This record gives sequence, structure tokens and C-alpha cells, in this order.
Amino acid sequence: MLWLFAVIIPLAFSLADILFISKDKKIKSRIKTVFRYLFAIDLTTFFTLKYVLNVNNIFQSSLHEGPYILIFCLLSIFIGFIALLLKEIIRRVLVLEKAEPKNKKGVKALKIISVILFSLGTIAYFASIWGMEAFGNLSPDQIIINITSPVAGNEVGVYYSVFEGPVLKSAFAIFIFSAITFFPYNIFLILKEKRHKIISEFVLRVVSILVAIAMLVGGCTFGITKFQLLDLVSAYFFDSPFIEENYVAPTTTNLKFPEQKRNLILIYLESMENTFLSKDLGGYMEENLIPDLTKLADEGYVFSHTNSKFGGFLPSTGAGWSVASMVNMGFGVPMKVPTDGNSYGTEGNFLPGGTAIGDILKNQGYEQTVMFGADAAFGGLDHYFKLHGKFNIIDHSAAIEKGLIPEDYYVWWGYEDDKLYEFAKNELTRLSNTGKPFHFIMETADTHAPEGYLSPKAEKKFPDQYSNAIYYSQAEAVKFVRWIQAQPFYDNTTIVIIGDHLTMASCISETVKNYQRTCFNLILNPAEDLKKLPESRFKNRQWASFDMFPTMLSSIGVKVYGNHLGIGTDLFSGEKTLFEEYGGNEVNDLLTQKSNFYNENILTRPKNKN
Repeated sequence: MLWLFAVIIPLAFSLADILFISKDKKIKSRIKTVFRYLFAIDLTTFFTLKYVLNVNNIFQSSLHEGPYILIFCLLSIFIGFIALLLKEIIRRVLVLEKAEPKNKKGVKALKIISVILFSLGTIAYFASIWGMEAFGNLSPDQIIINITSPVAGNEVGVYYSVFEGPVLKSAFAIFIFSAITFFPYNIFLILKEKRHKIISEFVLRVVSILVAIAMLVGGCTFGITKFQLLDLVSAYFFDSPFIEENYVAPTTTNLKFPEQKRNLILIYLESMENTFLSKDLGGYMEENLIPDLTKLADEGYVFSHTNSKFGGFLPSTGAGWSVASMVNMGFGVPMKVPTDGNSYGTEGNFLPGGTAIGDILKNQGYEQTVMFGADAAFGGLDHYFKLHGKFNIIDHSAAIEKGLIPEDYYVWWGYEDDKLYEFAKNELTRLSNTGKPFHFIMETADTHAPEGYLSPKAEKKFPDQYSNAIYYSQAEAVKFVRWIQAQPFYDNTTIVIIGDHLTMASCISETVKNYQRTCFNLILNPAEDLKKLPESRFKNRQWASFDMFPTMLSSIGVKVYGNHLGIGTDLFSGEKTLFEEYGGNEVNDLLTQKSNFYNENILTRPKNKN
């Protein structure tokens, strides 16, 4: 119904213009009039609703209570009357003389070029602002990988925010610029029966091309600077042997499992940072947003980058979003830009040359399950977990197929964390009854940017939604862990709880200054011999997410000969990590560069690998 009125109202005003104002009776002119009113009224209406009246979900009338469509119609009609009134005033007060440039085709081409340049710069500018607001500091590798990977399963609100943000802003600005650029008249004002030229078509033409060039340069420079796009040059052109020189492939000879194999439960907590701790605990907040996790940490082991109890892994190249984080921790390598034509997330083609923890545990007879509230097709995670361990995947689609949720159920990214924990308990019970060791992975989503999802059960303890979502999410995570600890299988089970990456929420990424942000990490009930290690193994550690690959295997009692797998280091061993040996900045710079070894041996299947 909304879109019907969005067509009917502009058509009505264009008809009024044609019948009562415009003197040009040519069919071509009338068609142009219709499109002018269609774009002018609808774009101005939607822009006013969003950025003047601060209305959200402007394209989804079904989400609004009350007379939203009526408000839209009244605003459209008001804007239409203003447009007609302005045109009539201009017609009566000003004299428009059509310009006749000597080279009409050249002038038209110049105007088209102006609009194209202005459009590119405008889109780059507004898209960059939206990207920063929605996702924080996107890295260039994330941009390219996401462009070349599957997008199924993405939270639908992200798409609407694109249309309400950069698309609407860009369209509105481009429409105004185009109207000015293609205005074909010299404008005169009549005073005392004399014509005074206000502005000429030539001046508009010159100003338009100058503004277009400035917008192109400014918009693109802004985007390149914000997203460090120049770093992509390194990814495509400068080969580094760093990964090859430091990569240790998992084999049957450098891994030894204990006689009694331990279960492994890995809980990825979306965007869970140590930043959310209170300042007295080493965080950034005045009040601790994760008190339950803080208390739980007293029962386990935390690898801290400082001398205090809490800390975590430092940001690293190719690890700054959920899929990349899983690759780093699962394979012990960064998720790098595919520079040789290959991509992630197609059937049988998710790092086919790499060996993941799922491959290792599958070969040891483990039952394996991974759970998401979203669709596992997002980023190709379905192909990852099928190819590397033949996991039982319980995502949004699978939950529908199993009858766990209705066919039309869709909350947040699929189904919310309240249901995820409920389903996880059932699946863990099933796994524990198989008689085999098991490996269970789950990822929460309710603390995802930009504001998180707040469960109806959540207490609104803080003034902003994101803080409430964090507080509720960490409490529910601990409740889930307490349930696990009460189960018969817990004695022989290690739990790894870790934030997958730094939050992209602008309320954190743009306001937290002069503070080293790291992700929360906690290992509960590791193998018995690890409980006697000196405290120095856990403090003042400079490490990255890829170090979790050998560390998780070590946590379940696996002997990692040499203490290195992938490019990661077993943190329990106390040996220096790459960050500790070379420095984090140096390692990240080298990882940004192209790696032929990675492309030929990990991103694709080597010829000598079956």
C-alpha cells in the first residue's frame, strides 16, 4: 500500500503541472515532468521522514503502529504542493531563457560526465560513513572477502539500513545535483522593466563539473582513508614468505592424543571484549558490564596481554570478523584475500588445502556439531564445517527442518540466543550419549553490532540497548556453562569461552580511546597437567587468535610436539608466539602481504594432497 501511494501522489501532481502550469505540450517533456515529480516527491518524503522526523524503518510500513501510511501521504502531498508553488512563483517572477550552446552534444556529454563523477564520489562518501557506523573499522580484507563470498543468512536489517542510509542519501544528493546540472536555462530577474541576469547555464555547467570533481576526489579519499584500501596493494602485489616460513602443518607425527580423549566445547561469544569490564578490572567502563563472566573466570585460565587477571588476544590481520575468527582459531592461519581467482564458501572449496581442528578430531573418532542462530551459508560456514570435520550443522535452516522453530520464524539473524542455548542443551545431551568423545561449537549473536538484540526477558539496567544486550548475554552464557558443569560428562570436558572479535558497534569503536581493546577468553577444566603451570604463562602474553589452534588441542590433553601448529603457538607451553618474537605490528604488516604459499597450499588443494 505504501508504494502504491508513492506512485499515485507524484503522478497526480505531475498531471496538475502538465494541465495548469507547464506550457510545453511535447510528449517527451511531459514524460520528463512525470519522472521529475516521482523522484522529487518520493525522495524528499523519505528523506524528511528519516533525517528530519527521525523515523526508522521508513520503507517497512508493517513495522509501524498507528497511521504511518497516512503520515506518508500527507507529507508527500505537502511536498507536492510546495513543488508546484515554487514552480509557479519562479514562472511568474523569473524569466527563463533556454541556452543554445554551440556544441550541444559536447555540452550534454560533459553534463553526463559531471553527474557520473559526482555520483561516484557521493556513493563512496555516504557508503563509507554507513560502513563505519554499522560495522566500525572494517578492514580491506574483510571488504573484499565479503564481496567474493556468499551473503546468505545476513541479518535482514542490515540490508534495509543500506537503503535507508547510503542509498537514500546518495539518491537525494544525486537528484538535486542532476537537476541543477541539466537545468538548460539562463535565469533573469525583471526589475523596472529591465532584465538582470542572475545566473547563466554556462556558469551552472562550470560549477557542476568543479563540484563533481571535488566530490569524486573527496568522497574516494575519505573512503580509502577510512578503510585503509591502500593496504590491498600489499595483498595483491607484494609476496611475503612469512606464512610459509612459520607454518607447521598438523600431522599424525606431531600430535599425540591422550588415552582417554577429552570432550571440547567451544563457545564463541559475539564481540565480547574486555573493554566491557570496569576500569578497576582492566576494562574501560565505569560499571562492569560482564560481572558473571568475571566471576566465572576465577574458576579457569585466562591468557592476558597485561599483568592483570583479564586480557586477551591482540587484533591481527584477517581475523576481525566472525568467519575470519573461526578460520584463525580453527586452522591457525589468517583469512586472507583470495588473489588468484579462488574464493571462500563454495562446495568443497573452503581452504581445502588446510587442516582444521575439525579434521583432526574427526580422524580421532569425535562426534562434532556446530550451532548458529543464523544461516550457516553466510560467509560459506556451511562448506567450512562440512569439508573440515563433517560437522552436524544446526543453523536457522536446520532448526526449521527439525521442527525446532516455525517455518516463518525469523528473529535478529535467524533465531535468538535464548533459543540457541535451549537447543544446545539438547544437542549436548545427545552427543554425550553417543559413547564417543565430542566436539561442540556454538556462536552467539545477540551482541552483534550495531546495537545488539535485546531479549524480552532482559533487564533494562542501563540507558542504552547495547549495554543491556551485553549484560544479558554474558549472564545467559554463564547460566549455560553452569548447566554444563552440572552434567555427568563435564569431568572429562574442557570448555573454551572466547570473544570472536572486537565489536564493530560504533558506540565502542568510535568512543574508546587510548585503550588496548582485546577479546575475552577463558578456558575451564583443561587437562589435568595444565592446572599446575606457573602464573607467568598466563600474563603479559602478546598473542593472536591463530594461537588458539594449538592451544585448544593442548587444552584437551593433546601433546603438540614442537608447540606450534599453523602459524600459532601453544600458549600453555610458554614458548614465544609470533607476536612476542617479531612484534604485533610487524607480523600484521607481513600477514597483509600476498602469500603464494597460502594461495597454493591452503586456499586451494595442493596437487600432492588427496
